[in-house]
Amino acid sequence: MRRAVCPGSFDPITNGHLDIIGRASKLYDVVHVAVMINQSKKGLFTVDERIEMIREVTADFGNVEVESFHGLLVDFCKQRDIPAIVKGLRAVSDFDYELQMAQMNNGLSGVETLFVPTNPTYSFLSSSLVKEVAAWGGDVAHLLPPTVHGALVDRLGRK
Repeated sequence: MRRAVCPGSFDPITNGHLDIIGRASKLYDVVHVAVMINQSKKGLFTVDERIEMIREVTADFGNVEVESFHGLLVDFCKQRDIPAIVKGLRAVSDFDYELQMAQMNNGLSGVETLFVPTNPTYSFLSSSLVKEVAAWGGDVAHLLPPTVHGALVDRLGRK
C-alpha cells in the first residue's frame, strides 16, 4: 500500500491545503494528514477542532486519515510505515526552507519528501494571512471550505 503524509498546523485548513491533500490522495492509497501539536504556540482552533474540520472537508477523498502528532515528523512516519512526505510549495522562499527539512528528514530516517507546486490560485495563501485578514473584517470566504469559513467567522466573532 502506497502511503504518504501531509503535515502542518492547519490553523485553519485552507483551500490551498485542501488542494495539496486532494492531489496527494490521487497518487497514494492512503494519505495521512498530520496535525502538528506545538505546545508553545496558542492556535486559534484547538488541535481537536482542526482534526474535526479536516476530517469533514476531506471525507469525499475516501483515503485520508487525520491525526495529531508532536515531536519529529520522521518518528510519525516510522511508527506508521510511511515512506513519503508531501509538501506544497508556494514560492522560492518555501523551497529554501523545505529543502533543508527534506534533507534532514531523509538523513535521519530515509523518508523522502515530494514537493508539489501550489495551484497558482493559492500561491499567496497561508492560514496566518487568512486569520489576519478575517480578524480585520476582510472577506476570506473564497479561500476556505465553507464549513471552515463559518467556524472562523464564529470564532473571531466571539473574540
